[in-house]
Amino acid sequence: MPSVILSDSIRRPRFAPPSNPSFTLVPPRPSDELSSAVSAPASSEPSDQILARILDAKRHSLGGPARASGQPLTQEEQAFVATVADILAPVLERAAYAQQLESEAIERTRQIDRERRMTARIIDSLPVGLYVIDREYRISVWNTKRETGMQGVSRDDAIGRTIFEILHRQPASVLRREFDEVFTTGRLQTFQMESRASGELRTYRLSKIPMRLDDGPVTHVITVGEDVTEWREAQERITQAEKLAAIGTLAAGVMHEINNPLATIAACAESLELSIADQPPALQDGLRLIQSEVARCKGITDSLLDFSRPKALDKTLLDVNAAIERTLFVLRHHSRFKRLTVETHLDPSLGLVLANEEQLVQVFMALLINAMDAMREQGTIELRTRRGDAGTVVAEVLDHGEGIRRADLPKIFEPFYTTKPPGRGTGLGLSICYAIIAEHGGRIEVDSTPGEGSVFRIVLPRTDERGERT
Repeated sequence: MPSVILSDSIRRPRFAPPSNPSFTLVPPRPSDELSSAVSAPASSEPSDQILARILDAKRHSLGGPARASGQPLTQEEQAFVATVADILAPVLERAAYAQQLESEAIERTRQIDRERRMTARIIDSLPVGLYVIDREYRISVWNTKRETGMQGVSRDDAIGRTIFEILHRQPASVLRREFDEVFTTGRLQTFQMESRASGELRTYRLSKIPMRLDDGPVTHVITVGEDVTEWREAQERITQAEKLAAIGTLAAGVMHEINNPLATIAACAESLELSIADQPPALQDGLRLIQSEVARCKGITDSLLDFSRPKALDKTLLDVNAAIERTLFVLRHHSRFKRLTVETHLDPSLGLVLANEEQLVQVFMALLINAMDAMREQGTIELRTRRGDAGTVVAEVLDHGEGIRRADLPKIFEPFYTTKPPGRGTGLGLSICYAIIAEHGGRIEVDSTPGEGSVFRIVLPRTDERGERT
């Protein structure tokens, strides 16, 4: 415990008074000034003056005159000073200790406040929505991301209220059941949900994390909401690429085995057709049908070959607008395509891409034919190009046809998956387009609304004249 030093003029053996004290004459004080002088250890006055005031207060209380400066202490006064010093010493010591404790408490409070502000700043800086509820389902933490989202609620409106008063998109019974499971089991719970609150379909991953303030039961639940739309799309692209690779391996293994008997069948049918020119027309029609079906099967196997072993074609710097114009020139001679109206909105300042023109024409032709089928060969198809973000070129094929059901969207790039009637498609066109665009370092996306139409979007990296990406 810290000790308190009164002063050199007071502290002596048994707190004896100094041998030659020098005091200042002070006015007489009321009788209660003795107690007030004793109870004021924090005075900033010199110790000699304090001692003089104590002695004068004692003399005044006894009816004596004030002490003159430089007057020596009597034996009685020395004993009195020693007694007062014995009384003051523990009082001052306790006062100093209390002051030290107060200073330490103030500093500790400041430290806790700094740590609290740092923790709050960290929580508010997280790029995820976070809130905490207690066992009464009342919100105790609500970070900035929860305030600024599309359905954001201010912190002042959220803190202290139940979560059921704030979140309305999910039934209260479902929320309660999810939280109760975490409170009861103490296990982390993870969910995924989709929402169109922002105007477009987004996927969110929600994690409910148990929290304990001590070693007892769960006292709070931390809920973290993260937008994982881009991550999910990336996972779907990876899955799609794995499926395409598997189909490619299968195609490479069976293609030649299928082509050989098909070639034999086609040759026999052609030979028979030449040798039975005088036979009934029905027989000749049957042979022609065989040849037609053999040709269709060969087309499927050739598509598999292109899919499993993409042709090693050279890439050059080219304008995507030029590839679109070439595609339209070819399709203008298509009898079904003549019944459609095509509108083009091509950005002349699009820039260049490093690509194979034949393959890009193949991609645009497949997308335009799909658009034509969706429009039932009537209506308007739009072709648009523009500069995209992060050094990309964007080309879009837009139709106002039947659209694609939401359940079908994740499957449209899978090999052999088609929504067309039998005989109208093999289901390989979009798979091959996907593989070509991926091989060019780009991506292909689709937005569709049933009954309104679809937009197929091709995104390719823009390249400067030296062949470097911009």
